[in-house]
Amino acid sequence: MSENSFSKETQTRLIDFFTNTIDSDEMAKIIRQVNYVLSLCVMRGCETVESEVKNIEDNFY
Repeated sequence: MSENSFSKETQTRLIDFFTNTIDSDEMAKIIRQVNYVLSLCVMRGCETVESEVKNIEDNFY
């Protein structure tokens, strides 16, 4: 069971941000870009997948 630990003010601000401030398509694009960058960082740290990093860098959609 999880317990809600955000205050009412924080909940209100988060809801306002995600519903009024940022477009859902733009948020999805930002999440994909962040995921791409994080994945590359992790892959660069792992020598076993080093050969695939260049392929992934060149093929980001």
